[in-house]
Amino acid sequence: MASGLSVSNVVNVSVSLSPTDAATRNFGALLLIGSTPVIDVQERIRVYADLDDVATDFGIAAPEYAAAVRFFSQSPQPALLYMGRWAQGASSGLLRGASLPATQQAIGNFNTIANGSFSLEVDGVARSVTGLDLTGATNLNGVASAINAKLTQATTSWDGTRFIMTSKTSGAASAVGRAASTGSGTDLSAKLGLAAGTSVGGVEAEPLVQAVNALADLSTDWYGLALATPNVSDQDILSVAAYVEAASPARVFGVTTQNAAALDAQSVNDVASALKGAGYSRTFVQFSSTDAYAAISALGRAFTVDFDGSNTTITLKFKREPGVTAETLSQSQANALKSKNCNVFINYQNGTAILQEGVMSNGTFFDERHGLDWLQNDVQTEVYNLLLDQPKIPQTDAGVGLIQTVVESRLSQAVTNGLIAPGVWNGPPLGDIVTGQTLSKGFYTYAPLIGTQSAAARAARQAPTIQAALKLAGAIHFADVVISVNR
Repeated sequence: MASGLSVSNVVNVSVSLSPTDAATRNFGALLLIGSTPVIDVQERIRVYADLDDVATDFGIAAPEYAAAVRFFSQSPQPALLYMGRWAQGASSGLLRGASLPATQQAIGNFNTIANGSFSLEVDGVARSVTGLDLTGATNLNGVASAINAKLTQATTSWDGTRFIMTSKTSGAASAVGRAASTGSGTDLSAKLGLAAGTSVGGVEAEPLVQAVNALADLSTDWYGLALATPNVSDQDILSVAAYVEAASPARVFGVTTQNAAALDAQSVNDVASALKGAGYSRTFVQFSSTDAYAAISALGRAFTVDFDGSNTTITLKFKREPGVTAETLSQSQANALKSKNCNVFINYQNGTAILQEGVMSNGTFFDERHGLDWLQNDVQTEVYNLLLDQPKIPQTDAGVGLIQTVVESRLSQAVTNGLIAPGVWNGPPLGDIVTGQTLSKGFYTYAPLIGTQSAAARAARQAPTIQAALKLAGAIHFADVVISVNR
């Protein structure tokens, strides 16, 4: 029986959900690249929120852990670390078993089996494991040990969630295939998670820059890059620096050099001199005679900056590096480092130790590079979100004004966080601003009238170019005090 007419005939209500805005990048995320075979060359990258998780995966003896200590030792502490894998040497093929739920990890599922079996291929050769006695196993590491006693062509391990079988060979021919039943005994292929596992082939040794390219393709979330592996050649470092300089989205690269030639002003055969000679604006190099990961400490401190806060920007000069031994150098050695735009954590005669000078290899200051990268992304993202959220922005002076307002709001945040500040504009004239005029707000924006657009630009629905002039706040690194005494 009909219940009556729809209320929608009188009152019609619809609900629409606005699209999710694009998020700005995280300019506090660091990628450490290591070669310890914990992360395989297929997975390539993992993310960590604290040092304990790094220790769980890598152990405390790995270079990756030592590098992560430098990053997380800051106060305040940075929040996000990525770890990437470099095949510095040829890698081994492996079979990464399926993750076993807690119920399937109970040792009682295994230690009642006296005649286990499974088959698989190792390096292209069929192998069968039979007569596997697990009755003496007290945990899953014991199960792995029992398999290793039977299968000598690969090493089986338990990583806390899954079994992993790794070939004892390396290179492009190294491989471990999925497990299957042998047709006899108690089939363990599924119980071990090896029937539904993922095979990862071995690869030959790769250049460092190739690994960086692969990691950049996998994730745009990381901003900083540093190395967590020893024995990296200067040529590898220079190749990565060249890549980072040209990369999009913008990134920075932190390098530690332990070459004493950096302390010699006459020497040009060191990586700091080479990086300066190349004029790289996105590479930060630090000398340390004792710590291979000192520059990571500096990046960790810089990456605690919250650009959405008030007076939150910092200069790297004068900062401490927890856990890094400060250098005691002669004035000539310190001058040599400064001449090469090579930073150093150094002792002063008043009992303090500071990082100096906080510059990139081309001499620009790290905080300005970092802050301007944030500003570029912030303005880009917020203008994009304006276009995304509105039904349309009209191609009128009022529409251009909406975009200009968004740009000015983000420049205002750059004033709030301390990146830019009121000051004298020394650049060329722009709009109503002339050289030598004070930017009272710290910035000025200009957009030409829509009527000045060409017909082609209007037909393409392009906004007139909005320009901004801004004055960096900078930071005081040196001071002279003159005291005149009269008696």
